[in-house]
Amino acid sequence: MIRISTIFVGICMVLVSASLGVVLYAIAGVSGYESAIVGLAALTLMILYNAVSMRIKDRNESTGQITDLSRGTTDLARQVAEFGRRLAVVESKIASTGSANQERIQSVVGEIGELGKLVTQLATSVATHEDMLTAMPAPATVSAAIAPPSPPVRTETSADVPLAVEVAEDTVTPTAPVIVVKPEAAPARNDAQFTAMVKNAIADNRIDIYLQPMVTLPQRKVRFYEAMTRLRDDKDQVITADDFIGPAEAAGLMGQIDHMVLLRCMQVLRRLMVRNKDVGVFCNMAGATLSNAETFAQCIDFLEANRALAPSFVLEFKQSVFRNLGPVESEHLAALAQRGYRFSIDHVTDLRIEPRDLADRGVRFIKVPAALLLDPKHNSNSDIHPADLSDLLGRFGIDLIAERIEGERAVVDLLDFDVRFGQGFLFAAPRPLRPETPANGGAPNPPAREPAKAPTDPNGPARSAPSTPVRPEPRSTGNAALARRATGPN
Repeated sequence: MIRISTIFVGICMVLVSASLGVVLYAIAGVSGYESAIVGLAALTLMILYNAVSMRIKDRNESTGQITDLSRGTTDLARQVAEFGRRLAVVESKIASTGSANQERIQSVVGEIGELGKLVTQLATSVATHEDMLTAMPAPATVSAAIAPPSPPVRTETSADVPLAVEVAEDTVTPTAPVIVVKPEAAPARNDAQFTAMVKNAIADNRIDIYLQPMVTLPQRKVRFYEAMTRLRDDKDQVITADDFIGPAEAAGLMGQIDHMVLLRCMQVLRRLMVRNKDVGVFCNMAGATLSNAETFAQCIDFLEANRALAPSFVLEFKQSVFRNLGPVESEHLAALAQRGYRFSIDHVTDLRIEPRDLADRGVRFIKVPAALLLDPKHNSNSDIHPADLSDLLGRFGIDLIAERIEGERAVVDLLDFDVRFGQGFLFAAPRPLRPETPANGGAPNPPAREPAKAPTDPNGPARSAPSTPVRPEPRSTGNAALARRATGPN
């Protein structure tokens, strides 16, 4: 596009040449033809002059631009050369570092091989010495001659033997030899009699609640309590959950039991929260209650009325219940989760766990036996190593609780697995709550003394303790004192 200045110059040149022709024609008296030739000649000269001047100006500008471009190209070439030199230096350093690391790796591999040979030699030597010690005859006669007089012989039942062993291991005190005497077999009840006995126990409100604390590790501060259910017959003999759950489910009585247990657990939780707002209660619920629409409606009405306590009230189900959920059970679980209640899973038999699915259903706690976490035989068949289980569950907001902890050695091993909570006889035994009486205003009475349960229970804390105690009441520690304050003074 022609610039405006060029157009203006052209117009001016035409006006100048025309004016010159008019002046020559009007003033000088030159003929019109000659004055036109003079005007055209003047216009041509001015056009040539303008073209030459503009060409010279453009040439000067182009020369300057070419000079600047040459200078920039030179700088770019110099920078490229500098980057090439630095890249060569970096490549040489990387090559030297790789060779040095390879040499170090080779030396470490050689040292590890030497250590492996030394360990093999040491194992061979230890095995040889063990064989020699095994082959040596035992000095029975000498030991009998110098042995001190034996303590008096005690007589116990077979159910008391595990407790006697536990006392010997914990206190490291000499105990008298134990003679095991098998107790007489209790008279067997048929299913009809047992079901009738369970119905009578429910009708007469002979339902006992036992509390066992769950502590934080390694601080051992009480954080939760688990409520365990047991029945008593007309002779005040304790019926464990493993014994009455089957007949109660077959007779359709678990809904009544769970409803009464929920009521008692809420009372216990209200009493505990008066002293400590951070405490919580785990309450077991049967799968039959979850699948029965009529009984579940009664339970959810009660839970709806107490939803203000939902953050501190945890409903506990068996692992088998979660693995066999149907449409009805899933709908009932969702209804509980919508009201703010959290869930826990116990009676875990394997570590095939899908934390994402459980978290979506509202599960916030999983209780795994300490033996299952620490036993290498169980770990070999698991989908995940127990050391990684707590971290995996924590990513989905689920806490791992190790239950049935019986010794300090298990606590030390569980700390390596990053387990945050623990439960077991090492911390405190379950303590029963007496039924309500008018003397205390309708509040649950303090728990009655009960002998500690044998640690060989295969089905968890729902089992009852043996009727004959064999070890003295343990000295009250901080955790035990807090547990007694939560359940009432002795």
